Amino acid sequence: MKTFDWESRIREWSRQRIEALEEYEQEELPPEVIESGSLGYPGATEEQISAEEARLGVTFPSSYREFIKVSNGLHSTSEYGIKISSVEEIQWYILDRESSIDELIELHQDLEPIPDEEYFIYGNEQSYIRVEHLQTCLEISTEEYFMIFLLNPQVITSDGEWEAWFFDSKYGDATRYPSFCEMMEEILNDPEFLG
Repeated sequence: MKTFDWESRIREWSRQRIEALEEYEQEELPPEVIESGSLGYPGATEEQISAEEARLGVTFPSSYREFIKVSNGLHSTSEYGIKISSVEEIQWYILDRESSIDELIELHQDLEPIPDEEYFIYGNEQSYIRVEHLQTCLEISTEEYFMIFLLNPQVITSDGEWEAWFFDSKYGDATRYPSFCEMMEEILNDPEFLG
């Protein structure tokens, strides 16, 4: 598994995001963000993580576990931005969305299945999602303007990483990444990615 220095990346990304805000927007940030200069929350303990894995009946992928040990979620810098959820807040995406997922699956039922050699291409050339995977995805953020972050346990790499999605529920498509780490690396390299 690729290692990632979550603490320094979150700190640098936070500094860039906060500096990019207007003064009045900075004043609206929670006091703990102003004091720490970080949009990260205190890390989760191993006991918290294990309890949530037991609640959900899964073992989280390593890069996600390492992230939440350092920062148990990420603040948004506006009321309209996406907030990365704490481990206690994550849930199955299908909850309260079963009918919309069923409709999306029905819309795609006449399409040819995406072959693996096409599906496992990431980046600008990637194929569409496998919509049936929405039935088992974990929701790891709030949803804003139809956009949400998901972890897909249907696609697991040889080192145990789950596929990660930046999912657009309005259009039923996603930007897919081979792991949570690779998705977050792109996000943390773009100070404007999360609002």
